[in-house]
Amino acid sequence: MRVLAIETSTEHCSCALWHAGAAVESLVNAGSTHSSLLLPMLLGLLREAGSTLAAVDAIAFGAGPGSFTGVRIACSVAQGLGFARGLPLVPVVTLKALAEEAGHAQVLACLDARMGELYLAAYERANGQWRTVLRPMLARPDALPALSGRWHASGSGLKVHAAALNLAYDLASCDAAAFPRARAIAALGARALSRQANSLRPKRRRRFIFATKSPSMFASRPWRALRG
Repeated sequence: MRVLAIETSTEHCSCALWHAGAAVESLVNAGSTHSSLLLPMLLGLLREAGSTLAAVDAIAFGAGPGSFTGVRIACSVAQGLGFARGLPLVPVVTLKALAEEAGHAQVLACLDARMGELYLAAYERANGQWRTVLRPMLARPDALPALSGRWHASGSGLKVHAAALNLAYDLASCDAAAFPRARAIAALGARALSRQANSLRPKRRRRFIFATKSPSMFASRPWRALRG
């Protein structure tokens, strides 16, 4: 199974191709240039992996929470490619991707949501699968939900709200530099597909709930090359 993954919910832009239990990934700190970088990155990734879009079995994408514009870009590109090739789409929660990257069995995933708030979720790994202990939410640092146990905290939420998180939870370790990556999106998407054959598949264009307002993004040469 080959799963193409896209993650653009933070200032980082990444894409990955999952095959036979391993991922090849392309990653850049894009700032606010995701829309111009993503399609050339996808084309270069497929070329590097010696593959084509025609050989891909599914597309996974970071479905948020995160930057509204970034999540919209990932969803739009995934839907456009999926519609063009008739591929199933697998939306993956970015906070779960943080947990997948962390390398710990109990992960408190947190992303800076700006305006004095953070996106928060807690996951526990057992038998190779993630169990959601605290559902993804938007939280204020002065009103964090209760959570028992000892946790590894991961994500940009620590850069702004480390004091509040340490006060509210028993944190064994922290990684404020961690961010969601496409290789984690790909791994989680591949597992989801293996568990559920009947995944989301785009059928008609009018059902797309996110659509780009930049048609030129899809008129570029990399887009035409990807369609083949």
